[in-house]
Amino acid sequence: MNTNINNSTNNAINGNNDGNGNAKDSSAISRHIQTPSQPPKQPLPFHAPTWVLKLTIGLIGMFAFLQVYSIQAILPVLMMDLSATEVQAGMIVGATILAIAIMSPFLGMLSDAVGRKSFIVGALLFLAIPTALIAQSPNIGWMGMWRFMQGLSVPGITVVTIAYIGEEFEGRALAELMSFYVSGSVLGGFMGRFLLGHLHELIGWRAGYYVMAGMTLIGALWVGKMLPASRHFVANPNFRSAMQTLGEHLVNRYVVTSCLLGACVLFSLVGCFTFINLHLADTPYELSTGALANIFAVYLIGVIITPLSTTLLRRFGSARTVRVAVIVSMLGVLLTLVTPLWGVVLGLAVMSSGVFITQAATISYIAVNVKKGRSLASGLYYMGYYTGGTLGAWLCGIAYARGQWSLTVWLLLFVQVLALLVASIGMIKTKPSSTRIST
Repeated sequence: MNTNINNSTNNAINGNNDGNGNAKDSSAISRHIQTPSQPPKQPLPFHAPTWVLKLTIGLIGMFAFLQVYSIQAILPVLMMDLSATEVQAGMIVGATILAIAIMSPFLGMLSDAVGRKSFIVGALLFLAIPTALIAQSPNIGWMGMWRFMQGLSVPGITVVTIAYIGEEFEGRALAELMSFYVSGSVLGGFMGRFLLGHLHELIGWRAGYYVMAGMTLIGALWVGKMLPASRHFVANPNFRSAMQTLGEHLVNRYVVTSCLLGACVLFSLVGCFTFINLHLADTPYELSTGALANIFAVYLIGVIITPLSTTLLRRFGSARTVRVAVIVSMLGVLLTLVTPLWGVVLGLAVMSSGVFITQAATISYIAVNVKKGRSLASGLYYMGYYTGGTLGAWLCGIAYARGQWSLTVWLLLFVQVLALLVASIGMIKTKPSSTRIST
């Protein structure tokens, strides 16, 4: 009897009694619990980025590009050490860029299915391996292979980071983080060339690449510790759905225009900063690898210019900002034809500033306007972007071999005119807004 009383009391306390001392069955309890209507699950709010996050996003951009263009500072030395021609030297630069172009859309699709943070950290860890192996290259062919391997991992950093920012932030925060990412990319482009050029003079380029690999490992550990996990990521493991999204992107004006514009941008940047090294290593300048590395300090202007592009984008919109930036870049390329070294350096500074603003405007344009399959859209953009860079390394190598720097400049100007046409005709213009980057 005491047992029945205790059971009845416990059932009443736990809500498992029908009021007459009879215990309810579990299905009735479940129905009772589920009866009140549950409010729909609200999406998680977008948070303002902290300074630690801004720093981390900038460092991701820096480590992604630390290795991509570092070899440009030592091209004259490599041509002698490995008996390479101008075109071969250009294609050593282009090997990494070609791999990035090939892998960008596929790693974007894979990330849409798997996630963001783990992809970024894993790609940084992988990047350190071929970077160290470059130091063992016995000839230009092996160096090209390791450079290609470097490029296979870069989209796992760049494409996925852009998708991460686009998903986790909106409005002013999105634009701000994009500017930090591009600034970090600019800083990485400078630091890679600057460090390797001076490391060659101190310990040789082979030992220098071991140092660069160690830096990349440190970057991977920092990002793994400091980058917050995704809060708004929704996995899309369906391959058929991914292919459908790919088909939609291929006819999406925002995506196609961004891809074409990106191709012109990197063609100009790679062509200019690859073969200006050969131009300045030749008479009358005859600069050393350390001096050539110092020339790349003009990249630091981009670290300052790029965050300011956020203000330009909000006020004037992407289309108008890109048109002005391309014209500025063209003026910079023309300035490099002058003889005094200070004039060449000034031209490089002006040219690169225009390119950096164009890049910031373009990636913000695609991040804001493409809502579905963001990393795939970013992957397609980078495929176009780095295809342009590969063509720039190859075609500008041919131009330099046939007509030295002057013919290279005219080829760069031709491609920038194409970029101006794409921005003028292809970019959809909408009314600028104070709360988001306008197009």
